[in-house]
Amino acid sequence: MQKAVIYGTGEHLESLVLLLASSRVIQISAIILRSSASEGLNRLAEQFNIPIEDSLDGAADRSVDFLIDFTNQLPRQMAMLHFGDRVSIIPSSIAWEFCQTLSASEHYIPSYKSKLHKINTILDSTHDGMIAINENLSVTLFNKSAEKMTGSKKEDVLGHPVHEVIPNSQLPRVMSDGKEEINQEQILDNGTKIITTRIPIIDDFGNKMGAFAVFKDITEMIDLAEEVTNLKSIQSMLHAIIQSSEEAISVVDEEGKGLMINPAYTKLTGLTSEKVIGKPATIDISEGESIHMQVLKTRKPVRGARLKVGPQRRDVVVNVAPIIVDGVLKGSVGVIHDVSEIKSLTEELSRARQIIRTLEAKYSFEDIKGESEEMKFAVQQARLAASTPATVLLRGESGTGKELFAHAIHNGSSRKYNKFIRVNCAAISESLLESELFGYEEGAFSGALRGGKRGLFEESNGGSIFLDEIGELAPAMQAKLLRVLQEKEIRRVGGTKSVPINVRVIAATNINLERKIGEGAFREDLYYRLNRMPIYIPPLRARKQDIRLLASHLIHKLNQDYGKNIEEITIQAEEILKQYEWPGNVRELENVLGRAMIHMDHHKQSISSSHIDLPSLDKTEDQKSRPILAGEFKPLALQMEKVERDILQDTLTSVQGNKTKCAKALGISLRSLYYKLEKYGISQDE
Repeated sequence: MQKAVIYGTGEHLESLVLLLASSRVIQISAIILRSSASEGLNRLAEQFNIPIEDSLDGAADRSVDFLIDFTNQLPRQMAMLHFGDRVSIIPSSIAWEFCQTLSASEHYIPSYKSKLHKINTILDSTHDGMIAINENLSVTLFNKSAEKMTGSKKEDVLGHPVHEVIPNSQLPRVMSDGKEEINQEQILDNGTKIITTRIPIIDDFGNKMGAFAVFKDITEMIDLAEEVTNLKSIQSMLHAIIQSSEEAISVVDEEGKGLMINPAYTKLTGLTSEKVIGKPATIDISEGESIHMQVLKTRKPVRGARLKVGPQRRDVVVNVAPIIVDGVLKGSVGVIHDVSEIKSLTEELSRARQIIRTLEAKYSFEDIKGESEEMKFAVQQARLAASTPATVLLRGESGTGKELFAHAIHNGSSRKYNKFIRVNCAAISESLLESELFGYEEGAFSGALRGGKRGLFEESNGGSIFLDEIGELAPAMQAKLLRVLQEKEIRRVGGTKSVPINVRVIAATNINLERKIGEGAFREDLYYRLNRMPIYIPPLRARKQDIRLLASHLIHKLNQDYGKNIEEITIQAEEILKQYEWPGNVRELENVLGRAMIHMDHHKQSISSSHIDLPSLDKTEDQKSRPILAGEFKPLALQMEKVERDILQDTLTSVQGNKTKCAKALGISLRSLYYKLEKYGISQDE
């Protein structure tokens, strides 16, 4: 609102003050009188809180816009001195004409307000957002739909610069350019996607008065369009994969009628899509029963079924799995293999298994499941081992997860971006193991490749090598491995040159190395090299409280293998599993759960006690050390070990098997206790 000062006295002064003050069009900052004010003027000044001054000095204000001069004699220089150079001097006659016009138009105001209310109601009722700005870039229009889309309230927006409401608003540019923009996409700060049309506001004389925009929320439409596009893309991609696959594939619906085949299927069976699509699944069978129909009936996958298909009675092996979406059977998909190709692939697989090559470590510490104190301690030791370059020896029974720990240690170390090579020392013959580990030179033996071959230690240079079943190494190989650990170098078979290597060795065993040392079957010096960072992985019977957690993890894995949708095991089933001693550890638990899932009805989602089939194993006590016979002498070290074993057993018995209390009572660390229990073969039962 603009400010005005009235100077001097004259006829109709009171009427002018009343009209201006009542209309609220102009704010009267002060009235300057050369004589005393009348009683009526004093009342008006008090009513509208207008100060009355006797000189220009008392009313000086450089923010004043108008000076209404009733004397018609006020010099402009004097006015500018007190009110600044932007003040306009208006004679009283012009001011009075303005007031008369304002007074005459007062009867139009109610009608105007009514029309304005109707317009605002219409604007607020539309689903389109609307916003307008003036020449100062301030917001002058903001309807309810605009409130909803932007998340801002009208009262917080009107009169404020548009960039405070919509920072990326293009209205200032549209007003500046004077060109309208139709159906433009825009993303608001809150993530709402809109499509907007922007129009400049120009008066009849070509002056730019502001800009106006109307916009729609298209977030849901875009998301829906993207979803439809993604579905079409996925469908096209799956169709392309099936069509380009070299495996013969056939798909049928829930009624067993053909839906899709690929060119490889036609090549194998000799049947085209015209003879298969929409026809019964038995159309391609020349000998045997339709596996598709069997799978649709049982809702269980079938693998390795032998059939003869097509006019040429091709001998094939078929794998068929049900297609289940949200628990509803939608059909089945079959993959058909020519037996001759299977034989070729089997030979290739056999050769691949003989040549153990590098694979990236697949597991991390997050994949190790267990909340028991024993398992937490083992993981803690493994994390510590991962942070050091020391050789690690993983000890534990078969099936406890030693390879899983080896993966995790590699992935948790600074070598995780380099190779991780796994070697099963018991699976490779002694004659081949040396050349596999250390490589060979050209001509080293009959059949050696030209140019020689790098060994697994060279392949894993900069990374880690996992030597599983280290206790099965022959004495000659033990000596060669000891040299590698001591000298950090290898020598190829048939070679004379030493090759330096930087490899982290992770070894594992499920046998008692100390006992093998006593029997002379394992080198003591190699044992000390390997045993620098021993980690004992507890058996499942020592951490039965982890069974539910392990079962949940294994069920999720087996669901993907068997096409099931099992969610959990019941409490009764869990109790049965906890009563078993698990000689095969976690590997045996996976086997039991898998067997239960195979024989379960497809609609069931929980493994109950009736599904659990545990093997009947005779529980035999560990053999005790036989007594010393009269006249038989034993070395002092062996006799001391017997005494130490008895002390460990007696202390464990007195603390009811609590290993933490046992270690504290004996004054040794929990890690040392686990080592000694493993050394003497003391089980949880004992």
